[in-house]
Amino acid sequence: MEKKERKDALRQYQRYLKLQKGFTPNTLDAYLRDVQKLLLYLKGEGIDPLDVKLEDLEHFSASLHDLGIAPSSQARILCGVRSFYRFLNLDGWLEQDPAELLESPKTGEHLPEFLSTAEVDQLEDIIDLSKWEGHRNKAIIEVLFSCGLRVSELVNLPLSNLYLDEGFIRVFGKGRKERLVPISPKAIKELNLWFDDRRHMTIKPGEEDYVFLNRRGSHLTRTMILIMIKQYAREAGIQKTISPHTLRHSFATALLEGGADLRAIQAMLGHESIGTTEIYTHIDTTTLREEILQHHPRNIK
Repeated sequence: MEKKERKDALRQYQRYLKLQKGFTPNTLDAYLRDVQKLLLYLKGEGIDPLDVKLEDLEHFSASLHDLGIAPSSQARILCGVRSFYRFLNLDGWLEQDPAELLESPKTGEHLPEFLSTAEVDQLEDIIDLSKWEGHRNKAIIEVLFSCGLRVSELVNLPLSNLYLDEGFIRVFGKGRKERLVPISPKAIKELNLWFDDRRHMTIKPGEEDYVFLNRRGSHLTRTMILIMIKQYAREAGIQKTISPHTLRHSFATALLEGGADLRAIQAMLGHESIGTTEIYTHIDTTTLREEILQHHPRNIK
């Protein structure tokens, strides 16, 4: 979005809030300040506001958490962001609303929701393995829980980055930062069962290297995985509000409760805020693998 277009969009959004929504001057200013926070963040990331994807908005949300902003304030800011993109969609600036599935933190809570190992098992047990996608979906849940991946890292994971004989996968996270992530024997087992089904698929040209595919032979999207996990949670009777990120947090929580070294967990998650390169200076991949194998419930016999 050019500077002039951005000003036009903001001006029209301001008029919409004032005339159609009937907001008071104070409320109007608050909504505009929240949008400015987002625009400033996107400018720093080199992202055009009209090209924003859900993943970009989730990264913005995570940055609010990293800045120490209270959950209630995070929720208010994200409410303003959703309002802005809903307007851009309704006013014809965008064909789709990228903020439609953007979730806010629950106010009054300081930690995201997480699942116990038993609840992850509940999710997996509800899967109908007689369906063609059964082993695929079970492998998705297991890799998210056993490796702590971001959902964007999972949907873009290529076969060429799997080193299953060595017990590692190579992941490119935010900013294309690379890290090696240990993978549990159970996740490897579920992947191999999915690969048995995958071999019989017709795969679209250019999609051959993606680990996870839909029934049309194309790689999955974040939204598909979000919908799938929420559906399994409902069917399993899990009352918590969960998403793919819940499994990432469950991974970290399980390791912390198991006594793993905090620096190892931070390196495994690839958090931008803790200087991943510096952590790898102190912890080599062998130590990382030992930490995960020793403390993650999927590896404890």
